[in-house]
This record gives sequence, C-alpha cells and structure tokens, in this order.
Amino acid sequence: MSTAYKNRIQEFKVALSEDNINLKTLRELCFNGIPFEGGIRALCWKILLNYLPLDQTLWESFLKKQRDVYSQFLKEMIIQPGIAKANLGFSREDVTMEDHPLNPNPESRWNTYFKDNEILLQIDKDVRRLYPDMAFFQRPTDYPCQLILDPQNDYETLRRRVEQTTLKSQTVNRNRSGVTNVSSPGKSLNLYPSNEYAVLPSGSEAHWEVVERILFIYAKLNPGIAYVQGMNEIVGPIYYTFATDPNNQWNEHAEADTFFCFTNLMSENRDNFIKSLDDSQCGITYKMESVYSMLKGKDMELYLKLEEQNIKPQYFTFRWLTLLLSQEFLLPDVIRIWDTLFSDVDRFHFLIVVCCAMLIYRLTIIVVSFFQDYPITDVHTILTKAKELQDNS
Repeated sequence: MSTAYKNRIQEFKVALSEDNINLKTLRELCFNGIPFEGGIRALCWKILLNYLPLDQTLWESFLKKQRDVYSQFLKEMIIQPGIAKANLGFSREDVTMEDHPLNPNPESRWNTYFKDNEILLQIDKDVRRLYPDMAFFQRPTDYPCQLILDPQNDYETLRRRVEQTTLKSQTVNRNRSGVTNVSSPGKSLNLYPSNEYAVLPSGSEAHWEVVERILFIYAKLNPGIAYVQGMNEIVGPIYYTFATDPNNQWNEHAEADTFFCFTNLMSENRDNFIKSLDDSQCGITYKMESVYSMLKGKDMELYLKLEEQNIKPQYFTFRWLTLLLSQEFLLPDVIRIWDTLFSDVDRFHFLIVVCCAMLIYRLTIIVVSFFQDYPITDVHTILTKAKELQDNS
C-alpha cells in the first residue's frame, strides 16, 4: 500500500470521525473513489444515499430503529396467509369459511398471496442469475435470516414458496380447449437444475436469496411500481458492498441496510421504471435524449456520425441510464463508478454526463453492437472525461 493511498485512507477516517460529518468535504473525497479498507466505502455509501444522518451521535439509535422496522416488514410480508404466527407473538386466523384459497374477493389475503407470487417468480428468475461470473451470490451468507429459517417459527422461505408455486403451475395446466392436463411433478424440479444452483443445507441461505427478499419487500411496499426487471442489477452492487464490509458489526445487518439504501436510491430513480412517465420531463425518454443533446454540444462530429448511421439513443442509453451502468462493466468497476455517482450533488445528471463521456471516449467505433456491449475499459479515464465535460458546461 503506497504512502499516498495510506494518506487518503487517513483523510477519510478524519472526515468520518466528526460528530457532525461535513457532507461537502465527504463528497469531494468520495468523488475520486472510496477505499474499501476498514469498511470506509460501505459507510460512505450509507451517508451519500441519505440513509445515515450526518449527526453521528444519532447513528446507534437510528440504526436500531431502522433494523427493527425491517424485521417488522419480514414478519408482516413474508408469510403465507393462513399460517399461524403464535410463536412470534402475533395472532392470525387460519383459513376460514370467509377467507380461503378460492375466495374471489379482491380483498382476500389469499388473492393477494397469489398475485404476489407472480411478482416473486419474476424476481426469483432475475436474482438467481445475478452476476453469474461471480461465485459470491451463490455462496451462503454468514448471517442467514433466523426469523425466517428458525424451525420454531411457521414461516416459509421465499425459495420454498417459489418451488411450491412452480410445482403447482407445472403439474396442473389447461390447454386451449379447456382440458386439464396433469404432468409429472418431477418436471418442475428441472426448472433450476441442481448442477446450476447447488442446494444449500437446511438453515442456510445464499446471498441471492437475501437480495430476493429485499426486492420482494420493496415490491410489496411500493405497489405502484412493484418490481421491474433490472432492479436486481441495482440492488446487487449495494448488497455486495455492504455484505463484504470487513466490519462484522455492519455486515451482519447488510440486508436491512441495503433495503433502505436501495429504497432511497429508487425514490430518486423510480421514474425511469414507470412506463406511463416515459415521455414526461422526468421520464427515461427525456433523459436518453439529454445524452444526445449534451453530445451535440460537446462533440458535433460524433453526434453527426450517430445521426448519419440512424443510431438512436434508446438503442443503448436506456439500459445505461435505468441500470446505472451496472451491466456495462465488471462489478469492481461498477462500484468505482458508483463512488463518484453517489457523491455528486445531482447524481442522475452526472450519470448523463458519464454516458456522454463513454460515447466520446469510443469515438472511432460507431456500431450498434458496440453500444449494446460496451467494451471493458479504464473507468478512471471515462470518469475523468465526464468531470471535464461537467466543469466545461
């Protein structure tokens, strides 16, 4: 470790040791990258994403309250209707004549349960393939959710719920003539081959299962947007950063902390996922066009080449902007980009600047396949170019 890097770590430690953290100073430090050592990055992200208050004396009580709230979400939302919760100090009627699985009433808990399963199946499909080139998300977490896995409780895991739902959907189905066919239950078990996803022993859960739970609770709490494919790509880097925090007092609570940081980030970014807002000033279409508008002012030659080739911004900037570049680079590079992105006062405008810098940096390659699969490159060069564009605006 170089002397300069050690000095940089010390600068962060000093900034983070203040009772009242100077956000402006911290942003300036984080803009050029945040050290991983000592859990500095994970802590800075929690501050930059407006999770931790700037008054450090409030952290202990604040974190306890937030983590208790998250536990309450688990108790209320990840449970099959009809399962008693007596062991957790709650009371709930089992299946009654008024509320049962065939109850057509939209207010029925069972009706809600079945609708939730549709969302859960999509989340499950996405999180199982999160960063497939990395083993991390398939590995067991050191802190499985005991509230869910404790055999003394009657909760079912989301993984079990998915297995039961896919089993039912595979074994009983109707063809277009209305004839019911019953297939072998064994077929549904091949949906996720054992050689692709190893079954963890009882009492364990993989990191992707934690991400699945975070997204499911978010969908339940935000029915207006629920879950949209791609949200898993935004949760993934946040959870990875928190779960690999070298400070065990923090990484033990990676799930709850990730949930709240993701929720805060989505409160700023959610308009990109709402189709009805696509053509509004806060929608994704306007932002995609903003990339080209900025490019036109910064590099007319490249802009004209794109126009000449009839390459529209939606061909590639849609994914860049909605997923915060999380699919364009390897995870370490994504995390480095997010250090800078999160530290900017107007982070989503700066994201547009970064996208413009990415285009200019690769001026000589003007083919659609290139933009849809951005080549791995030095992110520092791109961020430096983006900062130059920002300073010259």
